[in-house]
Amino acid sequence: MNIYENTKISIIGAARSGEAAAYLAQKLGAVPFVSDNGAPDKLHETAERLRAAGIGFEAGANSNAVFDCDVMVVSPGVPTEARVVQDAMDRGIKLISEIEFAASVCPANIFAVTGTNGKTTTTSLLYHIFKLTGKKAFTAGNIGLAFSDIVPECDAETLVALEVSSFQLDFIKKFKPKGAALLNITPDHLNRYGYNFENYVKSKYRIFMNQKEGDTSVYNFDDRVIREHGFKGGTIKYFSTRNEVEEGAYLSGEKIIAVSSGQKLFSFDVREMNLKGEHNYANAAAAVTLAVSAGVPADTIIEGLKTFQAVEHRLEPVPASDGIVYINDSKATNVDSVVYALKSFETPIYLILGGIDKGNNYDLIRDLVLKNVKKIYAIGESAEKIIEYFGGLLPVEHKNSLYDCVVSGHNEANPGEVVLLSPACASFDMFDNYEHRGKVFKAAVQEAAG
Repeated sequence: MNIYENTKISIIGAARSGEAAAYLAQKLGAVPFVSDNGAPDKLHETAERLRAAGIGFEAGANSNAVFDCDVMVVSPGVPTEARVVQDAMDRGIKLISEIEFAASVCPANIFAVTGTNGKTTTTSLLYHIFKLTGKKAFTAGNIGLAFSDIVPECDAETLVALEVSSFQLDFIKKFKPKGAALLNITPDHLNRYGYNFENYVKSKYRIFMNQKEGDTSVYNFDDRVIREHGFKGGTIKYFSTRNEVEEGAYLSGEKIIAVSSGQKLFSFDVREMNLKGEHNYANAAAAVTLAVSAGVPADTIIEGLKTFQAVEHRLEPVPASDGIVYINDSKATNVDSVVYALKSFETPIYLILGGIDKGNNYDLIRDLVLKNVKKIYAIGESAEKIIEYFGGLLPVEHKNSLYDCVVSGHNEANPGEVVLLSPACASFDMFDNYEHRGKVFKAAVQEAAG
């Protein structure tokens, strides 16, 4: 039964997920209308695509036309406090997120991953494993395609690895993945959550809110915040790099061991992986636990672990001819991610920090910076905050562009030393998104040091 046929659906936000939701709504026989308060000149191409498809669109403001609807789909970039959202609530309009909308009509088996860090690596690894089963498989959500993009291609046998952010969870009502994993929780996006960490934690936990017996809920047993807030949901399993667990997967020495009811299902030597570092072993253990819950055979999971390659923009080496090690870690949009990056190198680092600050506490990386970093290049809106915090501790230089950072790194670093883009900030002050920022960095390396 198509629950959206002939319904009016207003979609707030015309970015990737909003546009995809509009096309899906149209396929379902609904009447979509897209509204974005962004500058019309920046949304010109989006407007052309939507209008060519016969979909109503407005930019520059959210007019009263958005309230003429049966359902309002809220894109993840639109906060709860937005005037249009508050007005819709006051009018009693049903509000849902784009993943809620897509999931409500998706017949596939959904395995969702959330957490402050590691979402993309874990989701991409799970998708890689799913592909090896020979079944139809997709990855979507906060990574690559919007969830709404893939729904028309899914059937009851399809396996979906879905990356889910807290923003996407804020407006779910009935979203219920077959399996869900919470990787970790550290302070992030506090500007979105009223600088209240508990609000952010509650948002992450929403991934389990509708799970029942038969659905798998996977938790990081090592995460202090998660342990303090408890384990809820369906059939609970764990992953750990420091503790033995009876249900899930854990690291013992150099091996990831998958277990059920305390009995070993299989083990895998992490030295055979292309991913390195304890945080990636945790990501792998989470993916293993979800893959087992999806019924993927052990040999397929092991093959996937052996053949998976690192994710673009996450500690990605960028080739150069000057002997300096350039690393694109543009996906490090919070301070905790930078911790992982700084621990990954033993040689001196020239660190590029900056962008839109989300309530960063640089105390978390202070000692690592003093130990490993030779100089900081500060960019973007948060440059002054970075200079104020680190300026008395080590050399810090304000830069106007990533190209300027790379040129300075090329001139100042010695062969074997590291120029690391791990900005700890969102990218939207200077770039379209973190992918755009990473591509600009890689292009700069090729031009200045290639």
